[in-house]
Amino acid sequence: MQKIILSIVFTLASFSAWAKPQTIELDLPTMNCAMCPITVKKALTKVEGVTKAEVNYEKKQAVVTFEDTKTSAEKLIEATTNAGYTSTIVSEKKP
Repeated sequence: MQKIILSIVFTLASFSAWAKPQTIELDLPTMNCAMCPITVKKALTKVEGVTKAEVNYEKKQAVVTFEDTKTSAEKLIEATTNAGYTSTIVSEKKP
């Protein structure tokens, strides 16, 4: 039984080793109040695989770091859109 559990743990650990963190910058032109960044950040951090989300009201942009094996830029855009804020990709940084 212990061998099976160890095998599963090592298998899961090897999959996470393949995950590469990516950072994406999103343009959020429809943010129009000081509460908007809170809503956008909450929507982004609920997406599985997001490790960090910073939203700037003045720039109307978000910088999001995520694991590429768990989510994608399309899912992040979908999350902001579902929260009421359309977004587009400004830049992507891959390791």
